Amino acid sequence: MKLVGEHTTWPEPHDAIIVRRDRVKTRQVYNLDEFPLATKDAKDCRVERKGNKVTVHLTSQAPTIGLREFKVKRGEEVTIILTNLDKVEDLTHGFAIPKYNINFIVNPQETKSVTFKADKPGVYWCYCTHFCHALHM
Repeated sequence: MKLVGEHTTWPEPHDAIIVRRDRVKTRQVYNLDEFPLATKDAKDCRVERKGNKVTVHLTSQAPTIGLREFKVKRGEEVTIILTNLDKVEDLTHGFAIPKYNINFIVNPQETKSVTFKADKPGVYWCYCTHFCHALHM
């Protein structure tokens, strides 16, 4: 196979890397058991505190996120762990907190996390950035 180009791919449709189709192994739906920190039921969503560290366990399942709100104190280190409970292929959820430059997606049955320092006082909206359902807000 001849190397056509060697560079990173940016999210721009005119700049791409050509790869044989049989080399790409994709997954549409993950397995919750692969993620030890997965929250497997929406009723298990919670906020845990250990000293100055806060862990927020969230689930997303169209059209809701497991906790309507959570509170942290200024200066705390916050880790948000989000599990997508949907089992429908292509039903991804996004999670964003713009004032902290947080924006990521979680595929069906996948768990992802983000950690940041809550150094800005105020009220911040957390919301889904991907249209996932007819009742998406």
